[in-house]
Amino acid sequence: MPELPDIAAYLGALERRILGQPIVRVRLASAFLLRTAQPPLESAEGRTVRELRRIGKRIAIGVDGDLWLVLHLMIAGRLHWRAPEAKLAGRQSLAAFDFPNGSLMLTEAGSKRRASLHVFSGEDALRSVDPGGIDVFASSLGEFREALAAENRTLKRALTDPRVLSGIGNAYSDEILHAAQLSPITLTHKLKPEEMERLYDATRETLTLWIDRLRAEAEAGFPEKVTAFRKDMAVHGRFGQPCPRCGETIQRIRYADNETNYCARCQTGGKVLADRSLSRLLGADWPRTLDELEALKRR
Repeated sequence: MPELPDIAAYLGALERRILGQPIVRVRLASAFLLRTAQPPLESAEGRTVRELRRIGKRIAIGVDGDLWLVLHLMIAGRLHWRAPEAKLAGRQSLAAFDFPNGSLMLTEAGSKRRASLHVFSGEDALRSVDPGGIDVFASSLGEFREALAAENRTLKRALTDPRVLSGIGNAYSDEILHAAQLSPITLTHKLKPEEMERLYDATRETLTLWIDRLRAEAEAGFPEKVTAFRKDMAVHGRFGQPCPRCGETIQRIRYADNETNYCARCQTGGKVLADRSLSRLLGADWPRTLDELEALKRR
């Protein structure tokens, strides 16, 4: 799912292309995409884009008359910039937003239709889709601490909860925790003051690093390769590869369709966290340290 740095890259690319431009037409290829009935989608046509905004992991396009088109890409939704009135072709194509200088296309891979489009009138209606998480760049250390400590959650869960922090998901939470050298299963109420400060700094620095990188990439063209797995990431998606800090093998915890990647040496004091899909099979034989893991591999 596109997260804060990816959304920032999209917004930067869109600002250069559609800000100050009128929406000529909106074409839908999937009736399931539009989740609101009023105001009608057609009412956005002919209006000029005045503002672009990020709301969590959503992209909000504001046009004349305080009307907002809000896109949530979910897991597999992606945006593309094409020639004016480009054809909506293929099963992945969901919608096209036509401008005089080009068409913004929305696609979604796979058979599940999770991406959504809402049309809102006014700020109050727009706020209805804001999960309420704080913007870490607009928040002090105290506000960050208060948000994370509101409930006693694991750091991984707290960082990815949109009601706690805005725009962070599975990929960048892994990178943040590695940068902070903290375990993904540490409970928020167990964090020492210096660890909370380290996490706060790591969150801001990691997101800034990737926002700058992805925006720089988008300068050369529209961001077409938005992915949760990037070769320059420290741990996310790098299971079995060496940690860039210490060289130890990156570990993982798998759950449902997701996985958490971490370095045991850098983040958990050498302890290997139980992988649910394997620990059920291995029971007491599941290794608890890197040494035990290596011994298990050699059997």
